[in-house]
Amino acid sequence: MKRRYPVIDIARTGQNIKRIMQIKGLTVKDIQEFLELSTPQSIYHWFDGRNLPTIDNLYALSDLFHLPTDVLLIGNRKFECRCQSEMYQRAYLYYERLIELKAG
Repeated sequence: MKRRYPVIDIARTGQNIKRIMQIKGLTVKDIQEFLELSTPQSIYHWFDGRNLPTIDNLYALSDLFHLPTDVLLIGNRKFECRCQSEMYQRAYLYYERLIELKAG
């Protein structure tokens, strides 16, 4: 039966967070310190697709990365960019096309 509600792809979300970190020039240690985590294991578990960050951590990561949480999460829901900045809209469209090419 086909699901009618949005579903998050845990593995792709973890890889997306890792990619954004690399683009921003952040290390696992940087994220660990920012989120005040005692060990980095949970971050590596995100990367491996074993689990997702908590809602609090997702909220904090969106602040750190200066991105909406919907950009961090990869799922089957179509994200609509409602930003005023034309430059951000163009960048997001480029990002969407890149993701589609990698998936195909």
